[in-house]
Amino acid sequence: MKTIFRTAGMFMLAALFALASCDENKFLEEKPLAIYTAENSLVTASDFQAAVNILYKRPGDMIFYSTGDDMFSLFHGTDLGFCSADVARLNTYSATMIPSNGMVRDLWNKLYGIVNQANLILTRIGNADIPDADKNVMRGEALFFRAFGYRMLANLFGGVPLVTEEITAPRRDFVRTTREETYTQAKNDLEEAVPLLGNIDAVKDGKISKQMAQHLLAEICISLGDYDRAISTATDVIDYPAVQLMTGRFGTKLDQPGDAYSDLFKTGNINRSSGNRETLWAVQYDYLNPASTGGDMWPWKMNPFYQNITVTEGDVTVTAFQLTAEKGGRSVAWMQPTLHVIYGIWEGDASDMRISEHNIIRDFRIENEASPAFGKWFVADGYSVQADPVRQWFPFVMTKVMGDIPEDFYVRDANGSPVLTAFGEHVVTASANNSFRDQYMCRLAETYLLRAEAHLGKNDRNAAAADINTVRARAQAAPVDPSEVDIDYLLDERLRELYYEEMRMVTLCRLGKLVDRTRKYNVTYTGLAGRIYESTGTSIQDYHNLWPIPFAEIERNIDAVMEQNPGYTN
Repeated sequence: MKTIFRTAGMFMLAALFALASCDENKFLEEKPLAIYTAENSLVTASDFQAAVNILYKRPGDMIFYSTGDDMFSLFHGTDLGFCSADVARLNTYSATMIPSNGMVRDLWNKLYGIVNQANLILTRIGNADIPDADKNVMRGEALFFRAFGYRMLANLFGGVPLVTEEITAPRRDFVRTTREETYTQAKNDLEEAVPLLGNIDAVKDGKISKQMAQHLLAEICISLGDYDRAISTATDVIDYPAVQLMTGRFGTKLDQPGDAYSDLFKTGNINRSSGNRETLWAVQYDYLNPASTGGDMWPWKMNPFYQNITVTEGDVTVTAFQLTAEKGGRSVAWMQPTLHVIYGIWEGDASDMRISEHNIIRDFRIENEASPAFGKWFVADGYSVQADPVRQWFPFVMTKVMGDIPEDFYVRDANGSPVLTAFGEHVVTASANNSFRDQYMCRLAETYLLRAEAHLGKNDRNAAAADINTVRARAQAAPVDPSEVDIDYLLDERLRELYYEEMRMVTLCRLGKLVDRTRKYNVTYTGLAGRIYESTGTSIQDYHNLWPIPFAEIERNIDAVMEQNPGYTN
């Protein structure tokens, strides 16, 4: 009996060897049945749409919803703002802008995550059984996002390795291209994407349109010095009939005080479906939708730490303010605007709508009824000198963080009614950190400013001033004379119009202006009792106009040399 089984086993083993010798590669091929791979998860149209959805999610995650030290790496450390919550650690370029810093590494990885996701789609969608019309749109979206990733990589790091195909095996032989070659790759991607994408009035809210791709292409052409192409491309966007600057009041809050500029930022007004024809691209957010990225925490990061302010009147010291929906909810002032943003850029033009009380709030009434100062104005009546001007008190840039806080976060009394302050504001819980709304990635106003920049590149100050004045006219600001227009005036106008909307670090690095303007405007601050707060302007060096290549990328790239940017040591 044992002999029979032994003989049968040998026969089966021989048969297996025979089968393997017939097609060894097929026999050894792995067929994962319990995990997702590119082969079995990118098959149907819905599979590819899910992959494209990831591309839409990643920029918002990177810009609005990031956590850790990199949460404001694209904003603070510039002429826009500084980190007021962790001044000593995060406002020193010699400590943060180094090749081994996690902020540098994380941003590099996030940007290449966008590039690699786009490559996965572009490599595989050609063979997918999807209608050509749908396939073309998805291809156009993937090309746009790859260009978006390479544009940011080029702006921040200079020339980087170009990867245009799906990577299916480990590689340690990456070589940097030039900055111009990186921009050219983004330009080529966008030129291919534009005819594949739908017009902005034919796509859903939040989707990339032909006009958004043209906007980004105009910027890339400026970076390549092709100013004529940048002007014509930006003009294609500006002249498209379905887009325009919103010059009058509109939207969901017409029954509330406001103006044309503040209406742009109110809940329900961000998308084109609200009647907003200025939006080119908005990141979408749905409250309590588990498929939606969590609401951005910009109020928490950018508003003053007002709930920590105390006022002393006589021998009574109490907290001055409560957490309220009208003040943006809970905040900790992770990033604070520079004095240049709060005061400097507005000098000489009090008529500018963008500094109206609906857009920048510079005073509140003391609302604690236990204080003898109850009902007095915190700033106008002189109590603000009791608060630290670093982190505790500075004007609220409300347009960028305002949003209706859901009633789920209202504090309620024993009868279930919302608790109100003496001045009618809704008291909210400490969990009310977010703005609970969609967020702009791009508005038409920026397209005008890009075209002005291209005109400046051709030394045409009259045309540049005309575009800038179109934006200023909506704000009822005094027109600028062409003789005053230079790149620094334009950068100030971007601050006035875009505040926190633009990734300021990306813009300044693109123009080689990070060092100059950070030194000039991001200065040493003096707090209470003469306390000195050092900011990035005192530590930034000339070579910081480009970020360092992450040391981890250089170290693991053992089969080729990954050059470091000048000035940095690994």
